Amino acid sequence: MLCLSPCAPPPHLHLRLLAPAATAKNARRATTMCLGMPRTPEERRARMRQRLPKFQDSSSAAAPPALKVPAPTAPVAAPAPEPVAAPASRTTAERRGSLREMRRVWWVCGVGYWVQGFRCFPWLALNFHLTRGLGLSPAALQLVQNAGNLPLVAKPLFGVLSDAVYIGRAHRLPYISIGALLQLIAWGALAIIPVTGDTFPTQMACILIGNLGASVTEVVSDAIVTEFSRTQKAGVLQSYAFIALAAGSLLGNLSGGYVLLRTQEPKIMFTAFSVLLGFQLALSLSTKETLPSSQENSRSRLVKSSLTSNLRKQFSNLMMAISDDRIFQPLTWIMTSFAVVPILSGTMFCFQTQYLKLDPSVIGLSKVVGQLMVLSLTVLYNRYLKRIPLRRLITGVQIMYALGVLSDLVLVKQINLMFGIPNEIHVLCFSALAEAIAQFKVLPFSVLLSSLCPPGCEGSLFAFFTSGLVFSAILSGIFGVGLSTLIGVSSLDYSSLPLGILLQSLAALLPLGWISFVPEKWTADDKVVIKR
Repeated sequence: MLCLSPCAPPPHLHLRLLAPAATAKNARRATTMCLGMPRTPEERRARMRQRLPKFQDSSSAAAPPALKVPAPTAPVAAPAPEPVAAPASRTTAERRGSLREMRRVWWVCGVGYWVQGFRCFPWLALNFHLTRGLGLSPAALQLVQNAGNLPLVAKPLFGVLSDAVYIGRAHRLPYISIGALLQLIAWGALAIIPVTGDTFPTQMACILIGNLGASVTEVVSDAIVTEFSRTQKAGVLQSYAFIALAAGSLLGNLSGGYVLLRTQEPKIMFTAFSVLLGFQLALSLSTKETLPSSQENSRSRLVKSSLTSNLRKQFSNLMMAISDDRIFQPLTWIMTSFAVVPILSGTMFCFQTQYLKLDPSVIGLSKVVGQLMVLSLTVLYNRYLKRIPLRRLITGVQIMYALGVLSDLVLVKQINLMFGIPNEIHVLCFSALAEAIAQFKVLPFSVLLSSLCPPGCEGSLFAFFTSGLVFSAILSGIFGVGLSTLIGVSSLDYSSLPLGILLQSLAALLPLGWISFVPEKWTADDKVVIKR
């Protein structure tokens, strides 16, 4: 009985409690019983929990019925709580909130592409502003156009920054806000500065700042498209971006020519575009960033590291991605295909407005037709053309581009008048044909790079891609200025312009000589969709 008591003394005291007449056998039995007791309080409590039900049963059998204490079974019989329903409802709410925020991010991205396409609205006014207000020659206008694009060459830097440097725990939307703010400052200043020759350096600085902001916005928008494109079908998001860009260009050219014809005041168009940039800035500031990379966490690693190590790591990742032949060779081809063709855009603009005396509305409508072509080609690509092997598709597009350049030769030689086609109709239908084909040519390469881009390098790689295209366009414009100067084209003499257009068309066929850099059998359907 003592050994069963929870308050039993230690085992060495039990021998002293035995009777003196106890035999050795009884002593050994008592010693065995006492040594079998638990030595620690935890062991004693565990032993008592095991034997307590038996003790209660024996006690209840001897006690009167009125004094019987029921076993505490109520807590055991209580139903267990249902913890499943609440988390499920919270998960659904979180998913809905995440989907809402994702849609807002896409609104910001789509508006960004639309605004960048709408930049043709103030740029159309700026061309007239520079030629009529400041009296620039065709060569000088083309130099200003290409020099103003120099900030776009720095896109890789902005891409690396957006990949590696977080602003307020976000690394995409804050940069869109910065780009919109820079553009707002630039175009707002152009709307205030008086039109005199003394203010040309200030106006040139505003042009550079405006293009700097545009380059930041474009880089980040391309990075967002690339991140989301891994979870979607091939070419869908790139087509969405191209459609938004083309829709903005369509409306910008359509309204720009009309407003300029009615008001003859470019500053009104600068002010209107500044208001639109203010709306884009407010939208980007009020949107929370929700991207596929947010859950991966590249973010947590970057935030904990130093800025220098982040930039070094991101630059190393970019160099590693570019050194891959699957990326390097297509990039080389698309960049050189633009660089080797001398562009005569400034010369053709002056020829149409000063020699043929065409209205600004006609020039704007011709750009509208060009953007409609881009939209049509984008839809065709998304439905049918993306199934064609890339090398075969690009070969056909490049030949069409060379033929589109020759359409300007028909206008300069006035061959269209021999068939009874007015200059206005020809400019509307064919003036922007080559430009539209060149713009569409970038789409298949965007889809290709999206499928090959390493995770975490989206902004850097696409910034390098777009800056390479801009640098190629600048080289192309410089070659165009050199060509027009070499053959003697000026604002008073356009007799050598047909020769320049013919040389331009022949140069458009040169990239077919290294078409082997383009993947032969790759199609957009080869892209693997990653499930989120």
